[in-house]
Amino acid sequence: MASKAAQKRLSKEYVAMQKEPPPFVWAAPDEKNILTWNYLIRGPPDSPFAGGEYHGVLLFPSEYPFKPPGIKMLTPSGRFQPDRKICFSMSDFHPGSWNPAWSVATILTGLLSFMLSEEMTTGSVTSSDSHKRAFAARSHSWNITQQRFKDAFPEYCTPALRDLPNMGEKERGKPDNPPIVNFVNPPPVSVSSSSSSFASVASSHTEAETRPSTQPQPNSVAKPNDPNRAAAAPAPGWMAAWRHFIYEKWRLCAFIALAVMLSRFTTRT
Repeated sequence: MASKAAQKRLSKEYVAMQKEPPPFVWAAPDEKNILTWNYLIRGPPDSPFAGGEYHGVLLFPSEYPFKPPGIKMLTPSGRFQPDRKICFSMSDFHPGSWNPAWSVATILTGLLSFMLSEEMTTGSVTSSDSHKRAFAARSHSWNITQQRFKDAFPEYCTPALRDLPNMGEKERGKPDNPPIVNFVNPPPVSVSSSSSSFASVASSHTEAETRPSTQPQPNSVAKPNDPNRAAAAPAPGWMAAWRHFIYEKWRLCAFIALAVMLSRFTTRT
């Protein structure tokens, strides 16, 4: 029977698990005994356990959180012996190293990390990566034939494997809604109080590129009998306006280059 401290602590941890489950992990207490928790671990990508679904139990003592739980994995995995207690630093094999601040989420995250390592201990087995992948491929079909799995996780007793609430996408840097960057028509950005003049210069620059130029080049020389000689002569302040145009054009190109670099950096991370 759970003590009041264990009851209160485990109830609080179940709320925390529902609110913010760790990556690749899910757990819930037994309806009849809060000291017994069933957990699910999903094999992370780029590991021999990828695509695997591993069911196990946490067996908490009535003195929890002042004493550690016993830990078993029931699904054959190629890493642990099914239905046998596992010895690692957060289990009841090591009460001296137990920290009462650790929680269900901490324990299962540690178990997943230990599962991915090569360390051998009580409850471990040795197998090749190909064997682990084979166990992972048939883990779900094995689980849904087990009554303990059916009782603990009826919502996961489906023909197709269902994702856990947290499949580690955020931790891998995958945003929920990736930003859409429009490189054809970049959104206006206010860079200074002269943003309106910046937009007008950019607009005139775009129009100049889409129609043939009827104006002579800056360095062209008018012929003596050229009827357009007057038009070729620079107007007062023309050089200053041209320098301003070149400067604004440079700023526009720098802004677009910065947007491209930030987009690539965000995609890679």
